[in-house]
Amino acid sequence: MSSSGVPDPAASPSDASSPVRQDFIRQVVREDLASGKHSEIRTRFPPEPNGYLHIGHAKAICLDFGIAAEFGGRCNLRFDDTNPEKEDLAFVRAIEDDVRWLGFDWAELRHASDYFEVYYLAAEKLIRQGDAYVCDLTAEQVREYRGTLVEPGRDSPFRDRGVEENLDLFRRMRAGEFADGTRTLRAKIDMASGNMNLRDPALYRIKKVAHQNTGDAWPIYPMYDFAHALGDAVEGITHSLCTLEFEDHRPLYDWVVDRVDLAGTPELLAPLTARGLPNVAAKPRQIEFSRLNINYTVMSKRKLTQLVAEGLVDGWDDPRMYTLQGLRRRGYTPAALRLLVDRVGISKQNSVIDFSVLEGALRDDLDARAPRRMAVVDPLKLVLTNLPDGHAETLTFSNHPKDETQGTREVPFSRQLWIEREDFAEVPPKGWKRLIPGGEVRLRGAGIVRCDEVIKDDSGAIVELRGTLDPESRPGMDGANRKIKGTIHWVSAAHAVEAEVRLFDRLFTVEKPDDESTGKTYRDHLNPDSKRSVTGYVEPAAAAAAPEQAFQFERLGYFVADRYDHTTTRPVFNRSVTLRDTWAAGT
Repeated sequence: MSSSGVPDPAASPSDASSPVRQDFIRQVVREDLASGKHSEIRTRFPPEPNGYLHIGHAKAICLDFGIAAEFGGRCNLRFDDTNPEKEDLAFVRAIEDDVRWLGFDWAELRHASDYFEVYYLAAEKLIRQGDAYVCDLTAEQVREYRGTLVEPGRDSPFRDRGVEENLDLFRRMRAGEFADGTRTLRAKIDMASGNMNLRDPALYRIKKVAHQNTGDAWPIYPMYDFAHALGDAVEGITHSLCTLEFEDHRPLYDWVVDRVDLAGTPELLAPLTARGLPNVAAKPRQIEFSRLNINYTVMSKRKLTQLVAEGLVDGWDDPRMYTLQGLRRRGYTPAALRLLVDRVGISKQNSVIDFSVLEGALRDDLDARAPRRMAVVDPLKLVLTNLPDGHAETLTFSNHPKDETQGTREVPFSRQLWIEREDFAEVPPKGWKRLIPGGEVRLRGAGIVRCDEVIKDDSGAIVELRGTLDPESRPGMDGANRKIKGTIHWVSAAHAVEAEVRLFDRLFTVEKPDDESTGKTYRDHLNPDSKRSVTGYVEPAAAAAAPEQAFQFERLGYFVADRYDHTTTRPVFNRSVTLRDTWAAGT
């Protein structure tokens, strides 16, 4: 079990409190272990460090690391750093932080760039076998020669170059003799294949860009499909778990692994042995699963980048963003995201999960463990006229109604209080159970108050209420249990701490912001009310929170002390989620 009390999807099945999970990937793993095909499970999480991870990656992280842990195996974190012009060390650090925040750690930290020498030697082997050739077609010509889904491609005019010529040209590519884009190394497979990925795909391209790990050592870089397959083989990955869009790439993945045959060509691994890097050289099996798709979101890394670049959000960690950094700052917890992944499950069928499932996972986690506090975000003053000036006392409140182990706290109470403006109605609607002129309401834990007078300013706006606190309804008095329809929360005006409260909501107003069939783009569906900042008041025990500490502000929702901006003298709280789904029909 996790510390929140909810089932932890990363827990081992040997934990009696965690149910044994039955999905098709785990079934494959169990069969492979039972048959003796593998004695240890090895997985990997292979992100490209060209942006921040988003919520879709959480599913892959939980699956890659979770299955390894569940079956007593190992999971590597491997950065696919084969496209250096789009990659940044800041993204590397953020990804490492995200993985650890979700509750996982890697057996080994690897980079595709660790294996550049191996990839190069493997490419030369393919050339010598007649399985690869240097092609001089431009990118546009390659697309033209590739054909279509209904028409076969045409052979490149350079496809029949001899082995020695190809080796010479490839080595000159490696030496930096040719300009970017002038030549590629391509696999020689089948230009008539029904699978477009097998129509002589590129294995290497010329790109004279400095690399964050290897500097200017390499003017050529391997393509993803080539590097990814060999990286898995080098690390002895047993189960290479990918999302469904890689299903059509699996034949190429297997082709690369089989034709290079690292296990049968140990000399290709000599560069790693010389550097003291461990290598296993086993044949991995690629298995695909459905992505985590949630409505009211966009998960395209390109579009998330545009949101940041165009100033439509306040950065990659804006709490409205669906990056893991943004969700963390919003107040989403690792346990909530693991719970979401567990509830969504693993399948081969792409589907879209309703946003309420994500919010529900957070509510369930925080309801179980978040301490309760009182806060007012739209303050209206209430003066209890039958208490003397300067009156002050402390009341004892439970920190959590469902968890006695969280103990109690002292809450100050005084003659002047702040209450929520929406808890008073001069002309109440039907069914109103809160405060009205001449009416009574219970002040949470303090007694019953009657509203005697409404004070307005010159414009007619209500600025203050004056009322009488029933002394017989105070805690411990005979009338404390007198029945009253409504209960409202409050904070002592004399003791409350002013706080910035950021009220976040969904970033988009429609379920499918990516749907451009109406002629609109995701920019047209941005929610203008996705962020509001108000000045409110919180009880002292809330102001004393540490950054990232979560609370339920009673009757308002779940809030978190901002990761960066919050201090005890200048509190800043972000609304993580409301107490109920405000987007549901009829709410």
